[in-house]
Amino acid sequence: MNWKRYLQDKRVEILIFMVGVIIEAVFLAACQVETELFLVAVLVPLVAWLFCLLYDYYRKNSFYRRLFQNLDRMDQKYLVLETLESPRFYDGELLKEALYEANKSMTEHVNESRRVMREFKDFIEMWVHQVKLPVASLLLLCHNHPDENNKKYMEQLRRIDRYTEQVLYYTRAEHAEKDYLIQECSLAGIIHHIAMKNKDDLLENKVEFQVENCDLSVVTDEKWMEFVLDQIVNNSIKYRRKEGARIRITARKDNRQTILSVWDNGIGIASGDLPRLFEKSFTGSNGRIFHHMEEKSTGMGLYIAHNMCEKLGHKIKVESEEGEYTRINITFL
Repeated sequence: MNWKRYLQDKRVEILIFMVGVIIEAVFLAACQVETELFLVAVLVPLVAWLFCLLYDYYRKNSFYRRLFQNLDRMDQKYLVLETLESPRFYDGELLKEALYEANKSMTEHVNESRRVMREFKDFIEMWVHQVKLPVASLLLLCHNHPDENNKKYMEQLRRIDRYTEQVLYYTRAEHAEKDYLIQECSLAGIIHHIAMKNKDDLLENKVEFQVENCDLSVVTDEKWMEFVLDQIVNNSIKYRRKEGARIRITARKDNRQTILSVWDNGIGIASGDLPRLFEKSFTGSNGRIFHHMEEKSTGMGLYIAHNMCEKLGHKIKVESEEGEYTRINITFL
């Protein structure tokens, strides 16, 4: 609380008091009061008023100083009201009461927003599960009646299935700690599931899929790690080179860490895009100008994968040379 600003705010009171003192002094002088009595009659109220002014400044300054100190220390500043003692002046009580009402209203609004968002997420999850059932049925029908047209239908159905799965994992990602189960998992088993899930795309696009030295165990959530690897492998297929496309997955131990590498010889990533690769909805130059079968990138897969790796305590890193290769390393600490 600034002393000069405080005095400026009190300027009307100071002016009125000084005018009153001057009128009193003129009146006492007109009555020819003795000098000693004159000084006492003028100076005593003046000194008393100055002490009242200083006391008022001190108690208000103490209150507001604590208020702003607490605000600076807190991440969730709306909880500052809980840290304040009751002020010893009336306008401070009014301020605290106003803050309480505002905080109460905001809390009710936030709780209502959370409730609506939770209901929306529950609906999305239910909708995705319901959509995946007919998609799976259609895929099975296409498998049972193979022909040229059915291959095209299956490709589109796999895209629908992949996008709905992205939506499902995106809605779960914010509170993933309630959904995942950290335990020792087999890397080979996770990679096998990914290979089976993408086998049709790998075969149709003639992508060689190699797995080396992956008979290791890591501590992670199997379901979420399958989703992360699926996004990476799917990107490798999507941005493959026209001939001789290859994906190689390897793993190695480095002290207490396990490093899983997914390498492909696809079109690579522009150096300017690498720092923003894990940003939400970022597609990069390749995502905008290079896609197969008119399949444009959403920029959400790697964003969700990166967030999930952070929550699981894993590190994910990308290195690439445009036109040559892309390698994504996941480090299990």
